[in-house]
Amino acid sequence: MKANVKILFFIGILFLIFSCGTSKSIHHQPKIDGYNQTKPVVVKHSDTLFSSGSNYLIKNKQQLWELYISGDAFQMGLLAGSLSEHLVQKQERVFFSKIQEIVPSKFKQKLLRQFLKWYNRKMYLHVPDEYKTEIYGISQYTSDNYNNLAPKYLRTLYLHGAHDIGHALQDLAMVGCSSVAAWGDKTEDGELLIGRNFDFYAGDEFAEDKIMAFITPNDGHPFMTVTWGGMIGAVSGMNNEGLTVTINAGKSKIPLVAKTPISVLAREILQYASNVEQAIAIAKKREVFVSESIMIGSAKDKKAILIEVSPENFGVFEVQNSNQLVCTNHFQSEVYKTDKRNSNHIEESHSKYRFDRMNELLAESQRLNPLKMAEILRNKKGLNDKEIGYGNEKALNQLLAHHGVIFKPESKIVWVSSNPYQLGEFVAYDLNKIFNKKSQDLKVQSSDSMNIPKDKFLEAKAFKDYEQYRINDRIIDEAISKNKNLTVALIKNYQNLNPNHWMVYYKAGKYYYDKGWYKASELEFQKALTKEITTVPDKIQIEKYLKKIKRRR
Repeated sequence: MKANVKILFFIGILFLIFSCGTSKSIHHQPKIDGYNQTKPVVVKHSDTLFSSGSNYLIKNKQQLWELYISGDAFQMGLLAGSLSEHLVQKQERVFFSKIQEIVPSKFKQKLLRQFLKWYNRKMYLHVPDEYKTEIYGISQYTSDNYNNLAPKYLRTLYLHGAHDIGHALQDLAMVGCSSVAAWGDKTEDGELLIGRNFDFYAGDEFAEDKIMAFITPNDGHPFMTVTWGGMIGAVSGMNNEGLTVTINAGKSKIPLVAKTPISVLAREILQYASNVEQAIAIAKKREVFVSESIMIGSAKDKKAILIEVSPENFGVFEVQNSNQLVCTNHFQSEVYKTDKRNSNHIEESHSKYRFDRMNELLAESQRLNPLKMAEILRNKKGLNDKEIGYGNEKALNQLLAHHGVIFKPESKIVWVSSNPYQLGEFVAYDLNKIFNKKSQDLKVQSSDSMNIPKDKFLEAKAFKDYEQYRINDRIIDEAISKNKNLTVALIKNYQNLNPNHWMVYYKAGKYYYDKGWYKASELEFQKALTKEITTVPDKIQIEKYLKKIKRRR
């Protein structure tokens, strides 16, 4: 399940990368004529501060990187790449080392490359020229170690589709994101307030170095995004007009050709839209290759809406007679009411459960403020406060988030979680102060007096048990996949570390079944059925095992 999804995600990266070398797009080169081509000179002040003129990268005390850059598309790419070169190359290493681990055979890599050689042949036609130019700038600072896979520029371009292809494969148990907006009578001061968990999981190392990027482009609006090395797209962000963008994966089929990555579309909206109408107009211009809900919050409109895009359809959802909007991983607009894929997703996945849980917590919280919003994003329980196990994907806080973020668009303040997950201190940034400064001092720009404290759960024994459970979980997975032997004591300890999670009993049952110990396996599968199982297919899988065991008697 989660382990299988991670494997599918990195196979998705293979979809993207191994098609590069033989694609017609290998001959494509972005335009750099007319752009500032001056190569930045970077000064390394310390391991946590790098500068080039007034542009700089700094790590704050909460261990978040802050990137401040300005210029035209090519210059911003060069600046982002040169200042964060070590972060760019680390992310590449994280991605590609996992790929080589999953597909170690050079022969199989070649077969896959030939089979998928056409996959990305059209992506470059669907990415705006300025973003291709910016990506080209960043790519100058990627590693030489992977040039055998693809040229630097195409490699970097296609990695911007990682989110898309990742959630198309298994419809992203890896990105079970949840978001919510409230305004008017639903917030303490009446202002629009937005919260979201970005539950995109590509390994612990991937989430270690989050970057808060504050961008002042020559064209469009200054904006901030929560991102990582080498990424120019947006998954969570706000511009200085008070317009916010967050993305939630929808139900998708495996795409046959790559088009506009969702993160690139979100970036375009963030950079060029100042209200809901403009955001919708930009979204309508682009062809996407997966299904996605894009939540748009607007200070000017004093509300939030959902733009629901897919390869076949386009919808806009606005709440009626309500001042709150909830989004998980299914569509809500009228055009998707008869969409069979979406309907099945609502019935079978954990999206509707999290949707209902969010509404349950909103009803209890009544008028929201940033602190209450953080508490909702950090909530680890199921409906009616049921204990469903730590890390259960039915929880709003699945304890795997890359980040949690809270936006207050009318005040232009954003809070971003520090590690781990969304449990660390939420660091506040005032975009009024950051973007209105005539010159930037080389220092952290967060507004610490407005920070939201870390979750007390971090100090609890339950958190320490959960972290040990994750370690043991990998041991169990390896034993199952490689037919290794485990002690009964290790399995019992594994279950005791997270006793309310159905997965600990399912995996024990699977281990015993593979060993031929059917009575022990049956007992574990029956225990799993007494817990809150994540999806309908997961439950059916357990029931199939029990039927197989019964037939063996």
